This record gives sequence, C-alpha cells and structure tokens, in this order.
Amino acid sequence: MSRFLVNPRLCFGSLRSGRSLWNNLNIKTYIGRQVAVPKMVFSGRLFSSTIPKLDHIEDVPTLHPLLVKRAEALTKEFATLEKAVANGAFDQETSVKFSNLSVILENYHRYQEDMGNLASLIEIIETEEDEELINEAVSETNALISSLRKTTRSLEARLLPPIKHSGKPAILELRPGVGGSEAAIFTKDLMDMYINFANHMRWKHSVISQSFTGQGSINEAIISIDEPGSYDKLRHESGVHRVQRIPSTETKGRIHTSTSAVVVLPKMSEGNESSLRDDEKSFQPGEVRIDTMRAGGKGGQHVNTTDSAVRLTHIPTGIQVQQQDERSQPRNKAKAFSILRARLAALEREKEIAEQRKLRTDQVTTTDRSDKIRTYNYPQNRITDHRCAFSLHDVEGCMAGSRLAEIIEKVEEHEFEDRLEQLIASAAA
Repeated sequence: MSRFLVNPRLCFGSLRSGRSLWNNLNIKTYIGRQVAVPKMVFSGRLFSSTIPKLDHIEDVPTLHPLLVKRAEALTKEFATLEKAVANGAFDQETSVKFSNLSVILENYHRYQEDMGNLASLIEIIETEEDEELINEAVSETNALISSLRKTTRSLEARLLPPIKHSGKPAILELRPGVGGSEAAIFTKDLMDMYINFANHMRWKHSVISQSFTGQGSINEAIISIDEPGSYDKLRHESGVHRVQRIPSTETKGRIHTSTSAVVVLPKMSEGNESSLRDDEKSFQPGEVRIDTMRAGGKGGQHVNTTDSAVRLTHIPTGIQVQQQDERSQPRNKAKAFSILRARLAALEREKEIAEQRKLRTDQVTTTDRSDKIRTYNYPQNRITDHRCAFSLHDVEGCMAGSRLAEIIEKVEEHEFEDRLEQLIASAAA
C-alpha cells in the first residue's frame, strides 16, 4: 500500500449516501495544467528531468455525469433491496439483482477511491520539495491512471440501463437457411457449439425439442440454457450465421456457402407442469387457442396413437408453437407455453428497439440486426463477426465452445460504445 494513499471516505463520505465531495472538484481543469516535457513543470515549478513523465495525464478517464447519477440512484435502490432481503424476500430474481447491484457498487466504490487517491498524488506532485517523493508519486500516478481506465470501462458498461430480461435464462432456436443438406449439417454444428459453450461455462442446459426432415436432416432445434443471465450473454447470437466450406459430399473440392438462422429468446418460465398454471394465467381468456392432435413422425405407439401433441396459437400476433416430443400432453403443453412466452417477450423487445430507431436521425447498426452477423470460413480457419469487424482464427476452438466467449466480448464492446453514444445523444437532445 502506498504511503501517499489517503482514506477515500475523507474525500467522498459514505458510499451509501451517494454524495461525493469529488463533485466539487474539476479534475479535468486541475490536471489539465500539467505538461509532460523533458523537464516537468507543475504550477510554475521546475523539476529535474530524472522525474518520470506522467502518462497521458490529460486523458484521465471520468464517468459521464449521467452515469454518476445512475450510480447514485442504484445506491439507493441497493439500500432498499438490502432491507427487503433482510426481511426474508430472497427469491431467485431478487438474489440475481442483489448480486448484480453489489458488483456495480463495489466497482463504483473502487472508482471513488482511485479518484480520491489520484487527487492526493497530484497534490503531492504540486507541493512536495523532495524529489524522491515526487518521483514515487509520479510512478504511482501512472499506475493509478492505468487502473482507472479498466475500472471506469467496467463501471460504464454496468451502469448503462440494463437490457430488458437480461437476468433471465435463454432459449435458443436454430433452423437451416439456404444451402440444402449442408445448411442442416451446419445447423447441427451450431447446436453442438452452443451446447459445448454451455458446458464450458458450466451452465445447466437441455434440448427442448428437435425435428427432422424425411431424409433425417435437422429441421429445427430448440435448446434451453437454464443459467440466470445467460440470455444477456447469448442474445448477441441472434441472426443469420453463414458458413463457407467444402461439404463432405463435394467431389470437386468446391467451397459451398450455406446459412443457418439463430433466434435467442429470454426464458420466461420453467416450461414444466408446475409452471403451466402460471403460464396460462399470464394470458387473457381467449388470447391463446389450444389444439391437441396425434404426433407425427417416429416415436412408437404412445406418441403416435394418443393426442399428446399440442399446438398453441396466439390470436393477437398469429404466433404458433407446436410441441410433440413428450409422451405426456401436459408436458408438451408446458413446453409450448414456455416457448410462446419467450417469443412474445422477444417480440416486445424488438418493438421497443424499432421505436428507439425511429426516434434517432442516424441509423446506427446494432447487434440486433436480423441479417448476416457472422461468417465461419473453414478453409481460412477464420470466423468473422461483421457487426464489430472482429476475426478469430480458430474455427475448431470456437465450435468446441472454448473461444466463443472472445467473439461475444468483442460484440459486447461494440454494443457498449453504441449504447453510450445513444445515451449521451438522447440527453443532449
């Protein structure tokens, strides 16, 4: 611990209070007087050139005032939530929210401490006569600025308004696009990739349903990722995925291009018989038509000779969901309602995004586009995400699930910059 660092609470007061004396200082103006030259000048004083330079002191990262206000609001919300938890209100949703707020405020507290320590170090550099002390203060200031950049970046991402349903588990729907049997094979490859990724993240998951064509090719796959918050991580996967490779059936070595569509939905219910009653109550009478029928395809007498298959039709939107994988009609019905609620939640979010785009004068590309988002080029061992122009040269590692997170992180960075720009622009409008 540095001998220069001071108690941050002397500078800021209580974190819980949400008040900070730092707001009374103009760090940009104050630090802006520092000039890094062969002989460093601070407030008109001349020091030896043996003192190390301050690294980019004029670029000290600070939170945007809008994000500071949000941090203060979250501090109050955390205090209220803490009281509720103390009184026994501790369901899964409350637990996730409590944990997320704890991490945000921990980062905010660290940011406040770092800014207080930075102000103290700058004051030492301004006023101290001992060159050795100044030398040590400058070195620590450079290290602190580097730490501040990381803390501020992390805090900015956490302080942006949350994505709707971000704390929910996820449902992934995969369907072949153009490319015939090769598109179906690629869809199965993507399905395996997401299962591998879930295993790599140690997330509980299950295959809700799979359907196949008469030739045995996959026609649709629906996966449930049951980890809270997995929707926020995987929602960037929604869109058209393109593959370029030589199919195993290709005799002349030509590269074929095929596509597969991935839809990521927030999982709104457990999709079992115990959650079925609540799922049905979430709809108005007559809003959903329920049809039962005999299941088609392979499955044996219990599947084919009983009315176990269920089809739900949401009358206002026309969305249809059909489930027939289970032998039990109630279980198929529960799965169908879970998928229907997830699709309606995704539809609601898409409408909100469309409304936000209409309010903007410039059409900024976001990670929610429905066109081609990523290309998997096997001959070049390259995966390119077109939203953030990032390329990963390890197709095998990505398909194995171990390196998919790197691509997702790059897309998240791209989205973060876009959302921060939108927030600032909307406040200035």
